Order: sequence, then C-alpha cells, then structure tokens
Amino acid sequence: MKAVAAIDSFKGSLSSLEAGEAAKKGILRAYPDAEVVVRPLADGGEGTVEALIAGMNGEEVPIRVTGPLGEKVDCVYGIIPSSRTAVMEIAQAAGLPIVPPEKRNPLNTTTYGVGEMIRDALKRGARNFIVGIGGCATNDCGIGMLEALGFEITDASGKPVSMFGRGLEHAAAISAEHAVPELKESRFRIACDVDNPLCGPLGCSAIFGPQKGATPELIEIMDRWIMRFAEITRKVYPDADREFPGTGAAGGLGFAFRTFFHSTLEPGIDIVLDVTHFEDYIRDADIAVTGEGRMDRQTAMGKAPSGVAKAAAKYGIPVIGFSGSVTKDATVCNEHGIHAFFPVLRSVVTLEDAMKKENAAANLADTSEQVFRLIRAVSGNDRLR
Repeated sequence: MKAVAAIDSFKGSLSSLEAGEAAKKGILRAYPDAEVVVRPLADGGEGTVEALIAGMNGEEVPIRVTGPLGEKVDCVYGIIPSSRTAVMEIAQAAGLPIVPPEKRNPLNTTTYGVGEMIRDALKRGARNFIVGIGGCATNDCGIGMLEALGFEITDASGKPVSMFGRGLEHAAAISAEHAVPELKESRFRIACDVDNPLCGPLGCSAIFGPQKGATPELIEIMDRWIMRFAEITRKVYPDADREFPGTGAAGGLGFAFRTFFHSTLEPGIDIVLDVTHFEDYIRDADIAVTGEGRMDRQTAMGKAPSGVAKAAAKYGIPVIGFSGSVTKDATVCNEHGIHAFFPVLRSVVTLEDAMKKENAAANLADTSEQVFRLIRAVSGNDRLR
C-alpha cells in the first residue's frame, strides 16, 4: 500500500511536516510494509514559508525590516536556491498581530517592509517569488512596498508621499524610472484567496478596513483615495484594473502586485501543490491523508486539505482527514472529496495540553494507527466489501 500524507500545520502545535510524520508513524504501525510519503502542505498563509523550505530543500533567511508601524521587526523568508525562488508571507513584515489593538489605524501602517524583503531576495539572486498576502495590518495599496523598491510616488508638488496609508491622500504621480531593475526579470505568483475588487462596497477598505482599525468615516475617505490612486496608476500602466478579482486583497497589495509586477493572483493551495509537484506523488497512491488544526466548513472552501482532495479525485484516490478538532458543519468536507475525517483528541484535556507538540504528535499517530487498522481489517474481509 502507498499512502501520501500531506497535512497542513496544526497552528501553534505541529508544522506541516511534523504532522505528516506523526500520521506516517501511526500508519506504519498498522501497515509495517506500507510506503508512506510525507509532503509539505500550506495554503499561502501562516506556515507556508516553513513548509516550502522544509519540503524543497530551501534555506531560511532572517532579516530585519520596517514593520507596519515604522519600527524595525525581525522576519524570516525562504530561498530555494535550485529554482532561484523566494517564498514570503507579508504578515511577517506587515501583519495584523504585530500591531497592538490600540494602535490599529490603516492611516498609520505601511507595507514598506514587504518591499525590503523583496529587495533583499533580489540581491540574493531570486527571480521567482511566491508571496502569501494574507493577514496584513495595512490599507496602503502597496505604496510602502513600492517606495522600498524604488518607485516614486509623489504629490502635486513633486515631493514623495508618506510610506504609510495616509500617503494615499496626496498621491498625484507615479514613476518607475528608479525602480529596482531586477524586478523586470522576475516572476511573482501571489497566493490570494479572496476575490474582492480594489474599491467600492466589496473593496479592501470596506470589507477588511474595520479589523485594521478603520472607522466608517475613514473607510469612505480611504476608498476615495484608493480609487484616485488606481486612476493615477492607470495613466502609467494602462492594464491596471481596480475591478479585477483579488486586487482588494491585503489592503490593495493584490492591485499593486498585479499592476506593477504583472503578477498572477492564484489560490495559495494551487501554488503550493504546483511548486511541490504534488501530483507526481499522488497519482499512484492508494490513499491520501490530509488535515489541519481544525476542520470546519471553510476547510472545503479552498483551504489546503481541499486542494489535496481535489488532486486525489483526479486519480480516484480516497482521502482521509485528521484534525485537532472538528465542527458540526465540517460534514461539508465529505461533499468535497474528503471521504472521512477524524479528530485526534484521545481524552478530555485542556487546550494547552492538547496543543503541546509531543501530545499532538502522539494523538495524531495513535488515531491514524487505529483508522488504518480498520482499513486493513475491512479491506481483507470480503464479507464487508
């Protein structure tokens, strides 16, 4: 029997590969002669850099960059030398958790540090980028990132505008004359799992602004600024499209990446499965194992396990899911290719105990063992077929 284990991280507990190895341990107890292949899994959000570094022989690159409030923060991104690929999560440099609740205000946050990470990777020879853009604290339409990369965004008098969200108020012109030249040689794939346009009632300000500290009045003001910025941008980049699905992601970073770097906006799980050549491992498997920390209705709506299920379905391969916990509406997963799923908790424990790495790994291994013992018993009993 060949099983492929591709499990998303149990956040705060097990990394993707640690979860996969725990499942493998349990499977081999039930099927000692099985071939169990563990592959990294992520959907472009938290854990993507760690998963791809581990699964693709990459290297961690620590860097100190400008944080969302203008202070310095420590970040890590990944470099895959064999393919000259950099893997980044913008939340490292501009994430909402970095900003204390009392300081959240999109006028005062910036993506400048994202640009610094990109610039550093370019200097190290990266020409292919995978960038997860979830979880940001910003609504600056990427002007901070662009300024860090040499783009000039100026006001009516020709002076550079602020790198923070408030700089959008005065933006009047854009120049790429001094932009980092290596950008023209680079390809960006943006892990984007929302389809919001840039502006309007479904745009970045209206939908995501409140969680970043925007009041209703500020949302209306910033939406006008961003709409005008899109018009200014179109004078330089005629294909700029503020209505394109995903341009409203990450406070307008989706728009900036697509317009200035000609990036593709793709579901994060599709990118990860592609760059890790997942189908090469799954096509001849007998069963696939996936999961994440909590399985719920959203699991079936484009999160990492659903990508595994979709790939397995192409080859008629059954899929089993494991998770730390499940919700009542997780049954939707059964309608989207995950044939059965199982919570791994073995007894009533505190959340703290459940999330301890050693406990989570043991629970996952023990649960996968029992599930695969059942599979073995049933598959060998003609009366139960």
